[in-house]
Amino acid sequence: MKVALLAPAGAMHRYNGMFHKNLHYAPITLALLAALIPGELNAEPVIYDETAEAIPLDLEADVVCITCITGTANRSYRFADYFRNRGITVIIGGVHPTVMPEEAKAHADCVMVGLGDETFPQAMRDFAQGELKEFYYGHSCVDISGRPIPRKDLLKKDRYITLNTVECVRGCNLSCSFCAYPSAFGKRVITRPVEDVIAEIKTFRGKFVIFPDVNLIADVNYARELFSAMIPLKKWWFGLTTTAIGHNDELLDIFRRSGCKGLLLGFESVNQETQKDINKGVNTVNEYEWLMEKLHDNQILVMGCFAFGSDEDNKDVFKRTAKLCLEAKIDLPRFSIITPFPGTPFYKELSEQERITETDWSLYDVEHVVYRPKNMTKQELLDGIDEAWQLCYSWKAIFKRFDFKRVKRWFFIYLITNIGYRKYAKNFNKYDEAVMTDNSDIPGVSV
Repeated sequence: MKVALLAPAGAMHRYNGMFHKNLHYAPITLALLAALIPGELNAEPVIYDETAEAIPLDLEADVVCITCITGTANRSYRFADYFRNRGITVIIGGVHPTVMPEEAKAHADCVMVGLGDETFPQAMRDFAQGELKEFYYGHSCVDISGRPIPRKDLLKKDRYITLNTVECVRGCNLSCSFCAYPSAFGKRVITRPVEDVIAEIKTFRGKFVIFPDVNLIADVNYARELFSAMIPLKKWWFGLTTTAIGHNDELLDIFRRSGCKGLLLGFESVNQETQKDINKGVNTVNEYEWLMEKLHDNQILVMGCFAFGSDEDNKDVFKRTAKLCLEAKIDLPRFSIITPFPGTPFYKELSEQERITETDWSLYDVEHVVYRPKNMTKQELLDGIDEAWQLCYSWKAIFKRFDFKRVKRWFFIYLITNIGYRKYAKNFNKYDEAVMTDNSDIPGVSV
């Protein structure tokens, strides 16, 4: 049985787009699904991640399995329609099909709703027996212990900065109004046994490890146990957490001793009122500079994420945010537009206010405007985010943001990642709505 696992990508993040290899690590989802295919089926899986390579239209498969987020939904549907027209069975899953299952079903033979750790292997068995169901519903609470190591050998390894990605925590205990994860998969935090995580990391070649989980400190006790266990491995690791890490000196010390070299933090906004509005009360804006100094003192670099377009944002927010990034020495600022993903409280709120202006899912990529802002026009918001990118990624700004006093030994990591985002910033405005919504490279009827 030949199984093709596909991850379509939007134009901006496609293999021929502008997401530099320096910013691109190996995804886990499709590699894990490949490993979960029951061995008795003697399947021959292949993976095509469109951020790394083209998805061939002439691929040979008995079943095509597509993972889909909202920003890739229309492209995923177009691939699904194309392969179904070729007589290939299509299974689709992911965040978007989970919150919009009936929409997804119009383009697929089968929809995986929710987490697929248990349901995907069953769907594969059912397909092999000619008994594939139209819908499979995963439980919000899934045991992720004792599972196989993801099949990253199936990925195009030279297209990623590293293959060393590992999942340890699934879920988040925050309730950010714009986040699609709790709407799709629930709010329960699931942790993987520490011994399983450590055993997988020991199979990695090289020094780097990436934890792509949405919040590594969702369970503080678990984080303490896991990263204490990592200390003897002498790895350098990078992951995602919240600004709350700055208030836990014990855990921060463990992070440092276990080899943490970089964290992604959702600063979200320079407006404190916005933090309240989006349910991100963990953030305190006037602590950002203090937090950066504290993390730098622990030799930890920071990707700081900001989202523009809240009802508290005025036209001065872009320069104010760029100014903060330079003064606080945020190592890798990343800017987005707050986006109302379907199924979220934010989407419901804007829908009730009749402020949703775009229905093409291809624009729901957090870099385009799909609703009517309150205090500026759509074009002003687009011009503003472009301005923020340019202000923070000039060569002068890149060197001004670097904290030579505290983290000078990590300048090479800082420079490599900043070069990647400088390319992103310089090409940002080339990916307009026409480019993002164009899926004409896939034969068939547009969706």
